[in-house]
Amino acid sequence: MNKDGRIVKQISNDYWVLADGVSIVCKARGKFRNLDITPLVGDIVTIDYDNQYILNIHERKNELIRPRISNVDTALIVTSVQIPEFSTNLLDKLLTIIEYNSVEPIICITKYDLIDETKKQELTPYFDYYKSIGYELYFNIDENLKDVFKDKITVFAGQSGAGKSTLLNMLDKTLNIKTNEVSKALGRGKHTTRYTELISTCDGLIADTPGFSAVTFEGMTDSDIRDNFIEFNEYRHNCEYKDCMHINEPNCEVKRMVDNDTILQSRYDNYLKFIGKR
Repeated sequence: MNKDGRIVKQISNDYWVLADGVSIVCKARGKFRNLDITPLVGDIVTIDYDNQYILNIHERKNELIRPRISNVDTALIVTSVQIPEFSTNLLDKLLTIIEYNSVEPIICITKYDLIDETKKQELTPYFDYYKSIGYELYFNIDENLKDVFKDKITVFAGQSGAGKSTLLNMLDKTLNIKTNEVSKALGRGKHTTRYTELISTCDGLIADTPGFSAVTFEGMTDSDIRDNFIEFNEYRHNCEYKDCMHINEPNCEVKRMVDNDTILQSRYDNYLKFIGKR
């Protein structure tokens, strides 16, 4: 008997497929290896229910490289304001890659209650800017955050130690996901999640994935990076050159917007780093 379901966990060559409310541990047919296709967590698949084999993988709407997961609707970027310190470089890198993969990014700032007013005033212009260009942004645990996950597959992104597992535990106290303290020497956390798994909570599916900060622009061109700095697209039609890269070209509207503080300087600086040192 064949059934359709979704892969919700993978460990080695075993795939947990949720079909009709039941989780079935399946193997992938050898044909996938011959076709150089790897089933991913998030895939909608057809399984041989009785023999516990994955027979077919349905078309994916997207696929992330790190973490390896498919059909993602939303990415919650969890970034802390201390230990580890707030990093516009990592945040902008994640936003650019997530936008490129047609996933909706949402920013969650953690440990905000642990910093003093001086630090808050220093960081507020950054947070206000990200909101002004259209990104949803939440601080710590906000009850409204639960609405983000409803009827969606959401992946958590951000550096280790930012509080992704802690955040999940606070959103759903039944999860009891293991957390570790941040290393004082490295300023980042130990990886507490060893495999990717979709967890049913908050009326949706949330991917608890291995923490990562060494994200790359694999598969992206310089133009892809440029086009996914979303605020650049608002002004680029006024640049002198249609395919302006906003670097050394004359009469560049994007650079003009940076000079008059309409575009955040750190965003532009990070853009230059991304296309120059990938």
